[in-house]
Amino acid sequence: MKILVTLKRVTDPEKKVKIAADQRSIDLTDMKWVMNPFDEIAVEEAIRLKDKHGGEVVAMSIGPQDVSAQLRVALAMGADRGVHIVHQGDLDSDGAARLIAKIYEQEKPDLVLMGKLAVDSDNWQTGPILAEYLGLPQATFASKHESLESDAEKNKQPGILIDGQKATVVREVDGGLEVIGVSLPAVITTDLRLNVPRYPSLPNIMKAKQKKIAEMTPAAMGVDVAPLVKIVRFELPPQRKAGVKVKDVQELVQKLKTEAKVF
Repeated sequence: MKILVTLKRVTDPEKKVKIAADQRSIDLTDMKWVMNPFDEIAVEEAIRLKDKHGGEVVAMSIGPQDVSAQLRVALAMGADRGVHIVHQGDLDSDGAARLIAKIYEQEKPDLVLMGKLAVDSDNWQTGPILAEYLGLPQATFASKHESLESDAEKNKQPGILIDGQKATVVREVDGGLEVIGVSLPAVITTDLRLNVPRYPSLPNIMKAKQKKIAEMTPAAMGVDVAPLVKIVRFELPPQRKAGVKVKDVQELVQKLKTEAKVF
């Protein structure tokens, strides 16, 4: 089977983010970039599925020239080749979905795997929009299949079960888990508990340098990626007030009533 897996570069979650002077962007001075953690899970799942069923994993990303660094990580993990849509500037979920749809039409994969969200924009929208554009079934928030709870980490088995032209997905919903089946081809987005991504070995990092990354642009693909969603302003959340100690329950109730106004 052929699997198309998407990945986005994001600012390192370990670094403190600063708002730029224009309040419409992030200060990227000395910023470190990494692969979006949910996309890393999608890449790992794609490789596990390939190892079990055979086939090819195509990793794709959209962004400036140096996004190729994150694509090389996916190739070092085990993806077979990469596709880089070179784009400098703002890109919303709709624009990203339309670009991915074009690559889908070119590659004709059996499955599209994506992270459920990107930790920078936190929109949760690209996967569902893509499925709508392509007219494909979708399963979001894919988690680990209960029957693989013990084997998934020991034997590196995929958490998404593929049987012929059907995928069985355990997805996390409010209050529990839901098991659904979707016919292939389909769009599936991955959640945190689906797997634990591997660390690329040194030999695979060296091999990744020889793997092909095809480059293209939105203009050459005939896709207008002018954002439909515009960022008005970034604001830091208000600082939390220091806690206070109360001497008894009566004072606590009084503060909850008069200051917190929860009663």
